[in-house]
Amino acid sequence: MPALSATAAMWFLVPVAILSFVAAFNDLKRMKLPNVIVIALALVYVVVGPFVLSLEQYGWGFVHAAVMYLVGMFAFMFLGVGAGDGKFAAAMSMFIPVADARMVLVIFAAYLLGAFAAHRIARRIPAVRSATPDWVSWESGKFPMGLALAGTIVHYLAWVAFGF
Repeated sequence: MPALSATAAMWFLVPVAILSFVAAFNDLKRMKLPNVIVIALALVYVVVGPFVLSLEQYGWGFVHAAVMYLVGMFAFMFLGVGAGDGKFAAAMSMFIPVADARMVLVIFAAYLLGAFAAHRIARRIPAVRSATPDWVSWESGKFPMGLALAGTIVHYLAWVAFGF
């Protein structure tokens, strides 16, 4: 299956970026990725996909989501990953053809390390803490993975759309 086209990535980018920002904010503030955001992300694919993808590529997106949902729920049950993180990753996977999976894994690794470091540093800065006193993620022992997941999908789509 071919890689995602620049045209498809451009059409997906704005709505996915908006939803990803909301997801990251919710995860930072509440340590939750609401189902409504995951459903909205999947709906972007369902509505826009038929117009910008081949029928084959569009269909494979649903297979990717089903497989990633199972992987995410396994990670939830046995590895301590949040259920919302797994569901968001499943919705994200719809946009990523297998041909681009390796690139996305590299992007995700970079965002995971960067987001983890940035979060751990930011929560130690008094000015940041006083500006966001009600954020649950500051006190949680867990990491808000939605921050890294959101950055990954937006970066991937921007990279494909604009070459960076």
